[in-house]
Amino acid sequence: MVWDFWSLRPESLHQVSFLFSDRGLPDGHRHMNGYGSHTFKLVNAEGECVYCKFHYKTDQGIKNLSVEEADRLAATNPDYSIGDLFNAIANGNFPSWTFYIQVMTFEQAEKFKFNPFDLTKVWSHKEYPLIPVGKLVLNRNPVNYFAEVEQLAFDPSNMPPGIEPSPDKMLQGRLFSYPDTHRHRLGANYLQIPVNCPFRTRVANYQRDGPMCMSDNQGGAPNYYPNSFTAPQTQPRFVESRFRASPDVARYNSEDEDNVTQVRAFYTQVLNEEERQRLCQNMAGFLKEAQLFIQKRMVSSHRVWIFIWNNATLCLHLSVFLSCFYKY
Repeated sequence: MVWDFWSLRPESLHQVSFLFSDRGLPDGHRHMNGYGSHTFKLVNAEGECVYCKFHYKTDQGIKNLSVEEADRLAATNPDYSIGDLFNAIANGNFPSWTFYIQVMTFEQAEKFKFNPFDLTKVWSHKEYPLIPVGKLVLNRNPVNYFAEVEQLAFDPSNMPPGIEPSPDKMLQGRLFSYPDTHRHRLGANYLQIPVNCPFRTRVANYQRDGPMCMSDNQGGAPNYYPNSFTAPQTQPRFVESRFRASPDVARYNSEDEDNVTQVRAFYTQVLNEEERQRLCQNMAGFLKEAQLFIQKRMVSSHRVWIFIWNNATLCLHLSVFLSCFYKY
């Protein structure tokens, strides 16, 4: 089913290429980067706003597994990555990541060559260089894995002051869907679970009752707003910033946008020859499990991409891809 979706959504090609390259098999959590993916908005004390992307670059260096080694570990040690991270922390070898941001002004976003909120594309590091901010260091293992890890409820709608969502449509959807998922998985009062409760404070909202209520249920505070009693009020300093929207609002289909230029740059400028060969082999080895008509559509799509790119080197690698595919 996944190849059916990918072959019908050309904008997925960029991420799929990352997935089937060496980057798709990191050697544990310590040797991989982390990316916010979404575009967010930063607001300073004067109310000035910029768009941004978050990057976490591993200080341990990038290391990847071969397909053969990953297959072996999946069969013999499926907890390899978690165990590697746990043991490193337990031995005092605290893994760290350097935190960077990219910044784009509203004016730059208006004139950008593609949708700056498109989750399938990246911002050029040459045009929008990485700005170092700080470090993320993991220096303690959980005492109880279930309580401190499996009950975690990450939610992009929980943002500290100064960070706000952008018009990124995928992010906007996740602002709603993630809390609903946590209510389904952990219960209506998942924010009262200690690992999810605001640090050194208590939940103060209009969510009352429900299973797994672990506090005083906010006492006798009313559960409606506005009210004349002691219930939480809107805090002006935490209200989202105001911004002007100038273009027309409509429904857009990103399928017809430029979905190949960044893939071409990744393939020709980032990967070396051996990495390109492995990418072709990995895609072909996985695609063989799809139904025949989907295989033909995906291979045909590769011909279209090569035609668009008009690059002899890529034509050569298409032949490599096809040879890898048909040998199966």
